[in-house]
Amino acid sequence: MFFPASKILGFFALPSNLLLVFALAGIILLPSRFSRCGRRLMVGSILAALFVGYSPVGNLLLVILEQRFPPPADISPPHGIVVLGGAVGPEVSAARGEAALNEAAERITAAAVLARRYPEARLLYSGGSGRLGGGLDEAQFALQALVALGVERSRILLEDRSRNTIENAIFAKQIAAPKPGERWWLVTSAYHMPRSIGAFRAAGFEVEAYPVDFRTRGWSDVWVPFSVLSEGLARTDTAVREWVGLVAYWLSGRSSALFPSPTR
Repeated sequence: MFFPASKILGFFALPSNLLLVFALAGIILLPSRFSRCGRRLMVGSILAALFVGYSPVGNLLLVILEQRFPPPADISPPHGIVVLGGAVGPEVSAARGEAALNEAAERITAAAVLARRYPEARLLYSGGSGRLGGGLDEAQFALQALVALGVERSRILLEDRSRNTIENAIFAKQIAAPKPGERWWLVTSAYHMPRSIGAFRAAGFEVEAYPVDFRTRGWSDVWVPFSVLSEGLARTDTAVREWVGLVAYWLSGRSSALFPSPTR
């Protein structure tokens, strides 16, 4: 039940969706005796959308997440590397006959670079279908991309059952079967790292953060407004999704901490 509930609630947790719901509610109320309330909802939704879309609030929320886990200080060869899904569009890939990477493509490209840099490390790609009702799994297309980037097929382990980060951690641990003393790196987007580390720790799989796919330059972006409304809304949606996910995982016991850090 957690997976479908998270998808449904996640839709309404996104600021852009929530503001649209409020605006539509306002339109519905206009011809009724609650027209004043309807006008307030509409005006409030428009003003809120302008604030969220043009102000740097989205950057602020994202920078806090991205700065939480620095790259590993110890760059000696790891025993294994886990790469989280989310960088491939399965449906587009299937339609076009090739791996179609999205804005998180650095998860794939960084994995290929690390695979060449550490030829003895095992490489595990974890990604199924995150769609309600099922869909094409992402791992098969990620495999195509990694092989095309020069990674030997025999080195790549695939986990194609996971639908979310919790299942990434559980199923990846089953396949990796990490031994005591082994070092495993976790490759995912920097903003997604706190929730991912929390889920992996809760699953009993100790990993070290290797953040990629940074969306901001750092704290300097906290003062930079957006020039395009849609960009600001998208950035805020991305950040809010992660913050809501952190709270939901912690409340449901699926994370080791409310806001995981490198030390806890």
